[in-house]
Parts: sequence; structure tokens; C-alpha cells
Amino acid sequence: RAAMEASELWVGFVGAGRMAGGLVRGLLQAGKVPASNILASAPSDKNLDAWRELGCRTTHCNLEVVHRSTLVFLATKPHILPGVLEEIRPAVGPHHIVVSLVAGVTIQTLQRLLPPWTKVLRIMPNLPCVVQAGAMVFSRGSNAGDEEAALLKSLLSSCGLCEEVPESYIDIHTGLSGSGVAYVYLFAEALAEGAVKMGMPGALASRIAAQTLLGAAKMLLETGEHPAKLRGDVCTPGGTTIYALHQLEKGALRATVMDAVEAATNRACDMAKD
Repeated sequence: RAAMEASELWVGFVGAGRMAGGLVRGLLQAGKVPASNILASAPSDKNLDAWRELGCRTTHCNLEVVHRSTLVFLATKPHILPGVLEEIRPAVGPHHIVVSLVAGVTIQTLQRLLPPWTKVLRIMPNLPCVVQAGAMVFSRGSNAGDEEAALLKSLLSSCGLCEEVPESYIDIHTGLSGSGVAYVYLFAEALAEGAVKMGMPGALASRIAAQTLLGAAKMLLETGEHPAKLRGDVCTPGGTTIYALHQLEKGALRATVMDAVEAATNRACDMAKD
């Protein structure tokens, strides 16, 4: 039923930033929702022009989005959200599904600031959603049932991996995947710079580094093997890879990355308390 309803769905976005735009592109490319069924609001035209080019409708009025949509995505900056919820609260009815993309705002807070019957879900995407290769997790509030969860998963699977998790995992996901994208970029940059040091042109090195990461990730997902098993498959006795891995171990790569995930997760927890 969720998939069948998607094409008849009226979808609204309160906030029209880059992440929201990435989700919309995924929905449109997958044919999940027609552009004419999508309405986005933002204070200025700066972000809305890109939505118009996609064929979506736009407005400067948040209330109009709620009045004309069934599924409403909240995609504002965290400090703006309480004021937005106060504004739209009178228009939220039992038929609405409200999905927050806003970092650091808990389901409990969303439910407190919206009418008591509201079906609330919280999703945490990451930047590669912009190219439909994201990693997303979502959690549901007390009034959101299996139907709402299935609908959301059906829609957002067009933007990448989408998993339902307990809300306590959302901050961990931020440390692992939301911030983790930046760790991977840093690693890609270092890989390419190593090749430049050894005499390869920079542009070629960057392309090969990116393809190496893409291929390695695809093998992890498609084989389902543990990373250690695949790593072992690349190592031959006395070969190049084991010499290189020895250097990475001397530099404490694994411990440093684990520390990075921990630091980002703790920061996400702190931001939620602010």
C-alpha cells in the first residue's frame, strides 16, 4: 500500500536546503512522487529557484505547505525549528505525517511542540543523499505506525540505504556516517597525495582514489563479507599491501578513526541537550 500511495502523495518541505534538495532529486529520479505534488517553502528565493527548475511548486508560506501536503518534511536549521513548529501547529491534523531532518531535535521535543496526535518520525540523512547514494536512519514517534514507517522507507530508499533504528542510534549515525563522509574525503585526499608524491598527476590520482573507495564499498555491500576478510584477500605473503598496512597500523589509523566516531557522536549528543 505504501508504494501505491506514493504517487498520490502530496509532499511538503518546510525548508529547502541542500539536503532536502537531494532527497527531492532522489524521489523524482525514481519516479516516486511527481514534481507537481511537491511544495517547498523558504524565506527567500535563493534555494527555491533550484526546486522550480525541477518542476516543484514553491512558496514563502510554511502554513501553505502544511495545508497542501500530507507528508511534511521539516528541513530548517535547528535554532529556527521551535518557531516554525509554533507557526504550523494549528494547521497540523491527524492525517499529517511529519518527518524531521533537523539535527539535534529529539522526537520527544517534536511531539511536545506539535498536537498530541501527530504522527512524527525523525530521519538523519548524510550528504551523499544529494547524489542518491546516502546512508539514512529513521525512528518513529509513539503515534507513527508500521504504515508510516513503510511509506517513508519506500520513498527514501531511492536516495540510498535507509534503515529504521532506535532513536538512540541517531547520534551514533551522525558520528559514523553524517560526519564520516568527511573522514572518507580526508582519506581520499591522502591516498591521492601519496600517488602525487610518487609521480602521478593530481587529477588522475584523485579519480583513481575515488574509484578505489567506490569499488571497495560496493564489494562490502554486495558480498556481505567482514571488512577484515576482504582486507586479508588483498594481502599476499611478503607483498605490497602488507607492507603498506604495517605503516597504517604504526600510525594507529584504526584507533584514530574509532576516536573520531566517538568524538562526533558525543558532540551530537551534546548538541541535542543544548
